[in-house]
Amino acid sequence: MKHLGRLAALAGLLVSLWLVWQDNPGAVLGALRAAGAGLILAAIAHVLPMIANACDWRSLIRGANRPSIANMLHLVWVRESVNCMLPVARIGGEVVSFRLLKRWGVRPSTAVGSIIVDMQLTVISQLLFTMVGIGFLFAHAHSDTLRLAGQLAWGVVVLTPMLVLFALVQHASPFERITRALNRMTSGKLAALVGQSAQIDQVIKLIWRRRGVVLRYLFFWQPLQCFLTSLEIWLALYFLGVHVTLVEAVVIESLIQAISSAAFFVPGGLGVQEGGFILIGGALGLDPSTCLALAGARRIRDLLMFVPGLIAWQFAESSNREPQQVERAGRAAVGEASQR
Repeated sequence: MKHLGRLAALAGLLVSLWLVWQDNPGAVLGALRAAGAGLILAAIAHVLPMIANACDWRSLIRGANRPSIANMLHLVWVRESVNCMLPVARIGGEVVSFRLLKRWGVRPSTAVGSIIVDMQLTVISQLLFTMVGIGFLFAHAHSDTLRLAGQLAWGVVVLTPMLVLFALVQHASPFERITRALNRMTSGKLAALVGQSAQIDQVIKLIWRRRGVVLRYLFFWQPLQCFLTSLEIWLALYFLGVHVTLVEAVVIESLIQAISSAAFFVPGGLGVQEGGFILIGGALGLDPSTCLALAGARRIRDLLMFVPGLIAWQFAESSNREPQQVERAGRAAVGEASQR
């Protein structure tokens, strides 16, 4: 799987370079050069949707050890960095998040439950915003736009039953049922995990029962997050010398997110994202050079925001290993003393 991710990343990089070469490399680089420091401002603006994401995710966690807003922002930063920059099929960031939450004193069942519900609600909100984008394309349709909107609409039709099924399964204690089955297959060797799995199922059910929290997540925090992410698109295009409305920026962002999520196996959506910008931007009247420059601005954001995020993650992991090593050494010393 790891090698598959690397091959997908290499193929995506080659596709990205080919798209730039096929269009007009000079025009793309010239637009990026003219935008200059403005693209750095657009990249830094990504902190705003990260704050919204930190707030909505934190609302799903209850208990005395609920992390602060600052810690949740750090968690969102690391999760996005891992999922965007590494070949982990958009799952590695969740694994790292679980480790950090557990380290901060959050119960394992609470950590896992919040991560699963956060993923589910995020996918639902992305589906809703994709439908908004598709509706905009249909409303401002010409032949090519109708074809693209139709293809995206079919994707929504296929995905919706899967989301409904996944939401229903969460209320049927899936973790406990699966663990019990595995426990029977292993002659009781996983008995300790059955109780933990039941706790995870209970946490998930309790989160869904908090309807006010779920509704605020879907209809306040997620729209705010999408709007703030679209602001990055608007700023980048502004500094590239192209003026679009905020509504058009929201359409571009919502559909780019849908395309990138569909290509989750490609690290950072390399190649797929660039092609998506050309398709969606072209449907809104942007020329290919501007679309590729906009895709380049998104890559600048990834480098400025997510490479430091990976470094922060490594610092967090190394600082976590030191206490564990000290603890193991202390246990070993106590064992030797007792033997004497």
